[in-house]
Amino acid sequence: MVIPAASRAPSGDRLAQLPLLPTALVGSLPQPGWLVDRDNLGHRAPPRVPARELWRVPPEYLAEAQDDATLLAIRAQEQAGIDIVGDGEMRRESYSNVFATALEGIDAARPGSVLNRRNQPEAVPRVVGPIRWREPVMAHDIAFLRASTTRPVKITLPGPFTLAQLALDEHYRDPAALALAFAAAVNDEIRFLHAAGADIVQLDEPYLEARPDAARAWGVEAINRAVAGVRGTTALHICFGYGPIDRGYTKPGAYAFLGGLDCCAVDIVSIEAAQPRLDVAVLRQLGSRRVMLGVLDLGTLAVESPDEICGRIRQALAVVGPQRLLIAPDCGMKYLTRAAAAGKMAAMVTAVRRLRSDLGFDRQ
Repeated sequence: MVIPAASRAPSGDRLAQLPLLPTALVGSLPQPGWLVDRDNLGHRAPPRVPARELWRVPPEYLAEAQDDATLLAIRAQEQAGIDIVGDGEMRRESYSNVFATALEGIDAARPGSVLNRRNQPEAVPRVVGPIRWREPVMAHDIAFLRASTTRPVKITLPGPFTLAQLALDEHYRDPAALALAFAAAVNDEIRFLHAAGADIVQLDEPYLEARPDAARAWGVEAINRAVAGVRGTTALHICFGYGPIDRGYTKPGAYAFLGGLDCCAVDIVSIEAAQPRLDVAVLRQLGSRRVMLGVLDLGTLAVESPDEICGRIRQALAVVGPQRLLIAPDCGMKYLTRAAAAGKMAAMVTAVRRLRSDLGFDRQ
């Protein structure tokens, strides 16, 4: 597929033109079964090194197929009424491995092993030299996304702390130095993505919650280095884990590290609230920072009613003013069925539009 001709973006700041309680996705949507082997995907941990066996399409047609799937993901969001559109991460085997394995100093061909957040050994890239950003990793991703919609767009990257946790360090021999090296590379990519038309660049940092002691020691420093000097809106997603819904993982009802983000330099913090039944009073720990609130439980294929979603948002509005609140699923929707993802997106948008009307936000 040829990248569509650049669409004419709304004048001025696209984010400033959004209504109150704007909706967005955290990142991923389900990839079509004609693109990836979904059975294989659902019975393994998210890959940290290239996993070519997941793709159903021959290599010579893969890029075209990924473009086709991305355009479907964009149109699905527009049809549902999502305000801030992403690419659905159709080109990725997992949220982290594409960026991680594109950097200088990384050997993904001969992976090492580390313990993941559930203390299970996992194949990861090896750090064999100084980590450097050589060139834009997601140049095609942002160009295609920006050209395919007139709505504000958000694109995601793995954050430096999580990147450091999902690599075997054979060079720095210092976890803080490793995270800061990843942060410098992430900073270069963020600057490129904003210049290329991204309205929001989001860092995915699930390991901040998984390893809060290390996060306190150097995690926030690494994130602040990653966003230092960038000219554009940044977000950070922190969650309890990401994977197939049938693994029986019970999520805790409270964050171990959320309060540690009060001195983080990102503009928006994205959190899970629906599946873990989070007490939203903890949002006070984030001070005046904007919050992307997870209101869709991704541990089930069942589609919530708009009334149920409205209730979750109203609870948050008692703590966070509407000017500070964005509405999203708990996490990426990669492991849902396409029908469930579409239903959940539509229910979320219906709930938000109802609340805007009930509270008079649509007249402001």
